[in-house]
Amino acid sequence: MKNSKLTEGPIMKNMLLFALPMMAGNLLQQIYNIADMFIVGRFIGSGALAAVGSAYTLMTFLTSLIIGLCMGSGAIFSKWYGAGKIEEMKQDIQLSFWFIGGVTIVITLLVFPGTDIILRLLCVPEDIYFLMRGYVKIIFAGIGFIFLYNFFAYLLRSIGNSVVPLYFLAASSVLNIMLDLYFVISLKWGIPGAAIATVIFQGVSGIGIAIYTICKRPDLLKAEQKFKWDRMKNIIKNDVFTGLQQSVMNFGILMIQGLVNSFGTIIMAAFAAAVKIDTLVYMPAQEFGNAYSLFISQNYGAKKKERIHKGTKKAMLVSLTFCIFISVFIWIFSAQLMRLFVDGTETQIILEGVRYLRIEGTFYFGIGCLFLLYGYYRGIQKAEMSFVLTIISLGTRVLLAYLFAPTMLGVTAIWWAIPIGWLLADIVGILYYRRT
Repeated sequence: MKNSKLTEGPIMKNMLLFALPMMAGNLLQQIYNIADMFIVGRFIGSGALAAVGSAYTLMTFLTSLIIGLCMGSGAIFSKWYGAGKIEEMKQDIQLSFWFIGGVTIVITLLVFPGTDIILRLLCVPEDIYFLMRGYVKIIFAGIGFIFLYNFFAYLLRSIGNSVVPLYFLAASSVLNIMLDLYFVISLKWGIPGAAIATVIFQGVSGIGIAIYTICKRPDLLKAEQKFKWDRMKNIIKNDVFTGLQQSVMNFGILMIQGLVNSFGTIIMAAFAAAVKIDTLVYMPAQEFGNAYSLFISQNYGAKKKERIHKGTKKAMLVSLTFCIFISVFIWIFSAQLMRLFVDGTETQIILEGVRYLRIEGTFYFGIGCLFLLYGYYRGIQKAEMSFVLTIISLGTRVLLAYLFAPTMLGVTAIWWAIPIGWLLADIVGILYYRRT
């Protein structure tokens, strides 16, 4: 689907055709970390697996604000595109690029000198501290590339093109796996080799999609009107709430990571592998929610309220059906999935990972519903409500985990706190939807 409007034609067919490349793209975006984890887990050891897994959680938090800002801008672009107001769209594209680019530079300048402080706050055990430190110092170099990829990817998606971002991720993901194998196994560079491969992957995808957009769609990047503060304020408001929603969500996960780290390397390794599996299996529901959000924003700009209502009902049915299916899948195959990342002799790590996955997996319908609620409120320019739901979900999760994990419940309290947070946020989001 290229440069098409989601305001016309069959609702679910168009939404799924638009969502499928986004799902595949997110899957490929996860591949670089999976490759790191698989290779270091198999060829270096469980300590390296714990280090890379914790580094992934940290990096996700640091870049979530940037990705959230790009996502918020994508909703604005999509609204203008749906309304047919292309000049307004082009003006906001320019303003958004300089705003988000500036934020990216600030984050990059802060993280390098603050690495040790961040790792100490995460309670990283001494036996893997320097492994993780060496890995993240290299990974931080790719933050700018993450901005480039996500900004231009959301720009292209806002005009109905979800295929081109997938092409760049596919090519760079294959490159990443090849470089991982070469640097870690052939050259024996260890964890730094995996980090270097990741940065190269990010650079290829980010610079590549930027060059493509500049060459193929220069019309979108040339606006006649100069800087206007009222337009910038609207962009900042929408982007910041979406960015905060993404970063708060990942900050809560980071706090959970810190609590998990206090239980030692075995639990860290189990959590690292299980979270990666967890993220991958419900990832299609997440990307479907993002595609649904752009469907909402285009139709919101076109003032097609009835189409929004019909699309919402159909999207909820599709998402819940998928989540029930993957819940059954996780219950049956959780042990086999853990063995993809952990050697079969590491029985304690596998058993704890299976316990986590089965508790979480039972309630995937909760996160599927929550992704749609996030997308709906972002699409109708109420990003602040998505932020509120994130606070409820993550606040509940962190509060329950820190209250009950130090007791006799132990690490099981952390696992149960996560779906409880999802369900509470769902209740609030649905009640607010019905009222308004």
